[in-house]
Amino acid sequence: DNQSTLQCRMNSIIEPLWEPTVEQVAAANITRFAREAENHWGRVFDDYSQLHRWSVDEPEEFWNSIWDFCGLIAASRGERVVDLSVDKLGARFFPDARFNFAHNLLQRRDEADAIIFWSEDKVRRRLSYSDLYLQVAGIAQALRNAGIKPGDRVCGFMPNMPETVIAMLAATSIGAVWSSCSPDFGVSGVVDRFGQIEPRILFSSDGYYYNGKWHDSLSKLAKIREGLPSIEHVVIAPFVESEIAIDTVQDSIYWRDFFSIASDIEFVDLPFNHPIYILYSSGTTGIPKCIVHGAGGTILQHLKEHRLHVNLSPDDRFFYFTTCGWMMWNWLVSGLATGATLILYDGSPFHPNGMVLFDLAEEEKIQIFGTSAKFLDAAAKAEICPMKTHDLAAMRTLLSTGSPLMPESFDFVYQSIKKELCPSSISGGTDLVACFVGGNPILP
Repeated sequence: DNQSTLQCRMNSIIEPLWEPTVEQVAAANITRFAREAENHWGRVFDDYSQLHRWSVDEPEEFWNSIWDFCGLIAASRGERVVDLSVDKLGARFFPDARFNFAHNLLQRRDEADAIIFWSEDKVRRRLSYSDLYLQVAGIAQALRNAGIKPGDRVCGFMPNMPETVIAMLAATSIGAVWSSCSPDFGVSGVVDRFGQIEPRILFSSDGYYYNGKWHDSLSKLAKIREGLPSIEHVVIAPFVESEIAIDTVQDSIYWRDFFSIASDIEFVDLPFNHPIYILYSSGTTGIPKCIVHGAGGTILQHLKEHRLHVNLSPDDRFFYFTTCGWMMWNWLVSGLATGATLILYDGSPFHPNGMVLFDLAEEEKIQIFGTSAKFLDAAAKAEICPMKTHDLAAMRTLLSTGSPLMPESFDFVYQSIKKELCPSSISGGTDLVACFVGGNPILP
């Protein structure tokens, strides 16, 4: 009856699905952040709600603390933290600061894995932090040679592969603005988006795998180039090692031929709010509308979310199932600023047998596993049970977004994936390329 149902719901609210141990709370980044803020500002935070309240009431103290705690590199920070001379909606943060976005993602230069890439059961590649730096240096020099300067737009019609990250970092290292679409977009969808921003360089791959089948990108790419008269070069990265003819695409050049060997990167320091990304609205009311994101707000917000809400560390392997047409790609890539290993996956999450993402999690020992509520619902309906088939000992946090995570999906996580797991049903938006709602590693 209704009374019994209500009582069951109340009981389910009273009993936490997961609760951190005392040791986990003590070791969490957010705990360390709170202690450092207390010591620096003479504050006392008895619980999370007080810490949150302080972040809202004292933005100057809070964002200065985030900058220090996360170790943002900058040519200068300036004295002003928040300029409220207009009003709160027109607030400008760190208006006197100068820094470079890509520089903060390329601080680490050792032989640790920066990127691990899987494409279904077809392609596997790894790239160390030192290799990533040299690859970015080569493409950055090539862009300089092509005359690209701060404010120019550089675009990607790309799968979620290492070259996409490299191209973005190379473009932003010299102050260019990055925008991307995934290769499953139609020609008109790409032209409607990129046509508004007049890019000078377009990066693409020759194709990609989905559901075990090869999908050629060159026929679409030829039409996209025709629809974008501002394009000067189309740089094509082979998805697999073999290269195919690209002469059907006007102004096309292979990645290896565009690449210019360089040992260092001359990072251009720019104002805090210099544009870094252009994303787009869904296009449900006319053509998609451009949404421009500033470099400083993007990196500080991502660092805050990754370090405090995800509890990300340099030792972690960080995965999110996403394409380059979704803002979660931009969010994931900022994990390099923490020195974590990015796990990139391109293709169907259910090929060949519905277990490929859990194969990836097991083999690559993923600590932070990000997916969508839709995927978890589909996995539950497919009755897969990774708890019985996979060793997911490394996984400690499961992130879900895209839509609300239903109660039955929480049940599926604990009954079929892993019992000791911090579940974070996060929520964000293209309009801020970040989260409105994040996880909390120190509360039930």
